Amino acid sequence: MRNLALTCGIVLVLQATAGADSSQLGGSPARNNAPDTGSLPAEWDIGSFNWRTGQWLAEGARNIRWVARLGSQTYGAPIVAGGRVLVATNNGAGYVRRYPPEVDLGCLLCFRQEDGRFGWQLSREKLPQGRDLDWPDQGICSSPLIEDDRVWIVTNRGEVVCLDADGFYNGRNTGPYREEPSGDLHEADIVWIFDMISELGVQPHNMSSCSVTAAGDLLLVNTSNGVDESHDHIPAPHAPSFIALDKFTGELVWADASPGENLLHGQWGSPAFAELGGVPQAIFPGGDGWLYSFRAERTEDGKPEMLWKFDTNPKTARWGGGGMGDRNNLIATPVIYDGRVYIAGGQDPEHGEGPSILWCIDPTRRGDVSPELVFDAAGNPVAPRRIQNCDPAAGEVARPNPNSAAIWKYTGGDRDESGQRPFEKTMHRTLSMAAIRDGLLVVPDYAGLIHCVDAETGKLHWTHDTLAAIWGSPLIADGKIYIGDEDGDVTVFRLAPEKEILAVNRMADSIYSAPAAVDNILYIATRRYLVAIGGADNDD
Repeated sequence: MRNLALTCGIVLVLQATAGADSSQLGGSPARNNAPDTGSLPAEWDIGSFNWRTGQWLAEGARNIRWVARLGSQTYGAPIVAGGRVLVATNNGAGYVRRYPPEVDLGCLLCFRQEDGRFGWQLSREKLPQGRDLDWPDQGICSSPLIEDDRVWIVTNRGEVVCLDADGFYNGRNTGPYREEPSGDLHEADIVWIFDMISELGVQPHNMSSCSVTAAGDLLLVNTSNGVDESHDHIPAPHAPSFIALDKFTGELVWADASPGENLLHGQWGSPAFAELGGVPQAIFPGGDGWLYSFRAERTEDGKPEMLWKFDTNPKTARWGGGGMGDRNNLIATPVIYDGRVYIAGGQDPEHGEGPSILWCIDPTRRGDVSPELVFDAAGNPVAPRRIQNCDPAAGEVARPNPNSAAIWKYTGGDRDESGQRPFEKTMHRTLSMAAIRDGLLVVPDYAGLIHCVDAETGKLHWTHDTLAAIWGSPLIADGKIYIGDEDGDVTVFRLAPEKEILAVNRMADSIYSAPAAVDNILYIATRRYLVAIGGADNDD
């Protein structure tokens, strides 16, 4: 790959503005990955790779514009803005001279959108505590936010880092942070760092992972606070789970620790933001299985105003170690569409498959808007608990909440009215956010099923079994649905209430994140490669 430092005029090209952007996970603070685009291909052929060198072999490829090497494990979605494509990964590609590929790092890579040329890399060394806080080889697992000439990302070290999108190509070290060990053109230019572990006492479980979003000049962050290696003890129950920082300075604006002692495991979800019912709402998925909304504004006392909270689990659901229970936390990112909020529960992929619920929520209600409330044998309200909210053996009961914000829930479908709920019609635990367009909601689950339901009613239209685990989220664009799976296939459907598969494209590598689309180009990060698809025919 040609060295950018030797390419005349590269800075100007990197700063060029593309016709459209996908500036964060889901494309916008509403997180609905359903952009307006140009024409996108349904079929392509990635060609082949030299598995000794990692080099892409373009011969035989079709509809592939370019391919760039990533690390050996990639969980971040491609983010496309300002002529750049950014992807979080590990150091398996070894782009930076002082860190050969054998050195385990969390990395954010910046490429030129036009042709995939490498620009710069953010390198974050692993935490000394090891896998309890920073799992080996996983790299940075979140996706960045880009606005104008700034980039924000949560690193594997529990940091929120602000970067100059131009790197050092603009000829200056942008501050106030000036402690970069190298000003080489291939290294990132850090503007500021907020260390959530040292500043807030946060203790991540296995990994810090939040794809940040912004509400005006507020940066919204989930801190990833969780349990320790015993999985039973929460070392920092009073440390914040949800925070807002000043986007420009990194100053802490407010913090909330609502999940507290009810944290179940890790806390790896990402927030969404929108003005809903005339109120700016920051919506956070909690590690206790509750969805929280706060007024997305500055406060005088450093504490946000909670607008509502919603328990996504049945009150009798029970948390069990290793995924044995039926109580879930929230790993997926909430999605906002047509004034409603959508999310489904899930667990750590190591916990396997299990049942889940997809919810449609009215965000204009206030207070505890859960579907049910719990009362003891004497009729007194029971506060939420970690393992099980309602214990029928103790005489506790769950009653419908007259203030419930639940519009509908989906646990699966019986479209043929057979009275059966087989595997292929059951909603399972998910890591994935939904995508919604033209009233059709599409969400995959970890078991490999893709569900298409009516966004207004929750009625099932169709399901499809990919026969492979799905970690990432869908993209809806150009009248098509794109979903990648762990086997390395991207299945393309027509966006319609009847299932129609347009193509199944083999990517030769696992896919753990959502595709992005800008103009007429589709961007997909596989485990080891970033691929730009469309607008080119490699057979010509």
